[in-house]
Amino acid sequence: MAAPSLPSHIKAWVYSEYGSAVDVLQLDETVAVPQVKEDQVLVKVVAAALNPVDYMKMSGFLKDTDTPFPTVPGHDVAGVVVKVGSQVKNFKVGDEVYGDMVEKALDQPRQFGSLAEYTAVEEKLLALKPKNLSFDEAASLPLAIETAYHGLEKAGFSAGKSILVLGGAGGVGTQVIQLAKHVFGASKVAATASTAKLELLKSLGADLAIDYTKENFEDLPEKFDVVYDAVGQSEAVKAVKEGGQALKIVPETPTASVFVLTSNGSSLEKLKPYLESGKVKPLIDPKGRFPFSKTVEAFSYLETKRATGKVIVYPIP
Repeated sequence: MAAPSLPSHIKAWVYSEYGSAVDVLQLDETVAVPQVKEDQVLVKVVAAALNPVDYMKMSGFLKDTDTPFPTVPGHDVAGVVVKVGSQVKNFKVGDEVYGDMVEKALDQPRQFGSLAEYTAVEEKLLALKPKNLSFDEAASLPLAIETAYHGLEKAGFSAGKSILVLGGAGGVGTQVIQLAKHVFGASKVAATASTAKLELLKSLGADLAIDYTKENFEDLPEKFDVVYDAVGQSEAVKAVKEGGQALKIVPETPTASVFVLTSNGSSLEKLKPYLESGKVKPLIDPKGRFPFSKTVEAFSYLETKRATGKVIVYPIP
C-alpha cells in the first residue's frame, strides 16, 4: 500500500561537516524521499523534538561511530504513516504514530532523522500516538520518557523507594518525576531546579523542590534510594543511601559509564494508559515551539540549557 502521491523531492535540514547548528545546518529542498525497507514505514513528519544528543552528534561527539555525511538530524518524530514495508504488521497508511527513531544513539547513529518532511522508521521503534495528545506534544515525549522509564527500571526503582532527580525541569527530569510518582509509586520524590521552576516541580509530583542556586543537594541530611542525574553532576553519588544507586545519563565522553537508552516502541505502548489518563503529561517549553524554517534558532535555544521541558520543531514544513 502506498500513499496516493508522494513528492520526488522533499525539504530537510542537513549538515555535511561537524560544528554548531548555526554554522553547519542548512535547509535542502532537493532531498530524495527516503527508501522504505521491509521493516520500515514512511512517515509524513508533522512534528519533531530536539535533544542534546542531536547537537552533540552534530558537533562531532560521535564521530568514531557516526554515519557518513550528509546527515539529517533528529531523534523524536510524530506524524502520519504514508507507506509501509512488506513485513510491517502493526501499522497501516493513515495511522498517527510517534517514536524515537534512533535505536542506539551512541553506537548506531542514524544518517536520516526526523527533521525532514518525510522520514523512514523501523516499525519496532514506533507506537500509535495517544489520541489525547497533539502531534507536537507526542513528538516531545519518546526519547525523554523512554530514557526516564528505562533508567528507573535499570536502577531497580519500585514502590516505596525515594528518589532525587537532578535537573528536574529538563526534558528527561520532568518525566522522571512524573513516572517515579505516578507509575512506580515512589515514597518521596525530590528534585532540583532554579528558583523560578520550583513550583513546576511540585506540580509534576515532587514532594521536595530544591533550589540549586541556594542549596547544595549533597548537603541534605537525608539520602535517597536512587539519585537520577539528568544533568551530569559529578557529586550525585553523595546523596545516595548505602545500597542505593546513582544513575547518570549525560556522558562527558563517548566512553563514559552512563545509562544509554535502547529505544523501542513497546515502552511507549506500555506507558500509553498513563498518558491517555493524564497522569503523565508532556511538557513543552513556553518558548519552545519553533516552525520548521526556524530549526537553527530552535537548536540555539536548546543549547542555552535553560529550556523547561522540551524544544519542538512544529509544524513541519
